[in-house]
Amino acid sequence: DAAQSYLMNYYLFNDNECVKRTIWLLAGKAPISSHINTIMDYTFYWFNSIADYYLYSGDKAFLAQIYPSMLHLMDYVLGRTDSEGMVQGLTGDWVFVDWADKPMDKNGQLAFEQVLFCQALKAMATVARTIDKTDDADKYQTLADTLEAKLIPAFWNEEKQALVHNRVNGQQSQEVFRYANMFAIMYNFLDKEKKDAVVKSVIFNDDILKITTPYMRFYELEALCMLGKQDQVMKEMKDYWGGMLAKGATSFWEKYIPEEEGRQMLAMYGRPYGKSLCHAWGASPIYLLGRYYMGVQPTSPGYATWEARPTLSDMEWMEGSVPTPYGEIIIKMDGEKLSISNPGGVGTIYYQDKVYTLQAGETLTI
Repeated sequence: DAAQSYLMNYYLFNDNECVKRTIWLLAGKAPISSHINTIMDYTFYWFNSIADYYLYSGDKAFLAQIYPSMLHLMDYVLGRTDSEGMVQGLTGDWVFVDWADKPMDKNGQLAFEQVLFCQALKAMATVARTIDKTDDADKYQTLADTLEAKLIPAFWNEEKQALVHNRVNGQQSQEVFRYANMFAIMYNFLDKEKKDAVVKSVIFNDDILKITTPYMRFYELEALCMLGKQDQVMKEMKDYWGGMLAKGATSFWEKYIPEEEGRQMLAMYGRPYGKSLCHAWGASPIYLLGRYYMGVQPTSPGYATWEARPTLSDMEWMEGSVPTPYGEIIIKMDGEKLSISNPGGVGTIYYQDKVYTLQAGETLTI
């Protein structure tokens, strides 16, 4: 939950103190005796969120402060890997993934968990390299590269044109879920041929179990945006989040199934009113609109350099701002003109097949 909230924060408030405080609280204290909240996936999100924090903030001092905690937790994870260097749910672990609408086998090696673990190792290497822990950086990068090289041979099924859900005793299951496949797209673990195959066989395949939580819908839509499918994502946002609003939502919910009506909409966890109707992981359009429609992202830590790739999709106009350590990047756009103001750093603007450089304090008007 927190890892997503940070991303929304970066595009809404840029409150770094809130992010740092939460990262510290989730880290716990040594000696480590369990995953974060006992959830394996949450441990990996924690590592990845620290690399994200540095990209958006440029706060190198925090990396040096949090690094000992990262070492303790990563040592715990590595101490629980199997003979292939992969992770499996062990006693006391909660292998969560998502609140899926059908039973999901959590036994053996889950492709989803390996993808997250691999990215966490890369985050560990990035942080170590940034604070000049060169030997550590080499160690974690080697572990990440070794695991990444095993992902496709272990989980890719040529007949299904997708990553299968899991392996038990070295044997692939026949189940395919969206999770591992969309994260493999996001983290660029698939070549173009396999990405194209997954979009067809998984992402746009209605026979694959649909995601009904805003939590995982966030990542599915981000994967689509990364593939240039903003028009499709805009439709999904209007249908899914707009669907909640149409049913009376005043804040976004923990889970939403459009077919549910009345009290059925409020039930969860086996309780008639168990669903959270104000859930942070429901607010992902904040991030998606800033990152993939205004198109703003830092390209070096703390927005020393940044880029914008604005697109209207099917909107007639848009106007918004993205907070940075220098101030707000302000974008105004309609079908005829574009205006971008740069508070600091060096911006690179990609618009209508042209590239523009925007220095600190400048405004680009096209």
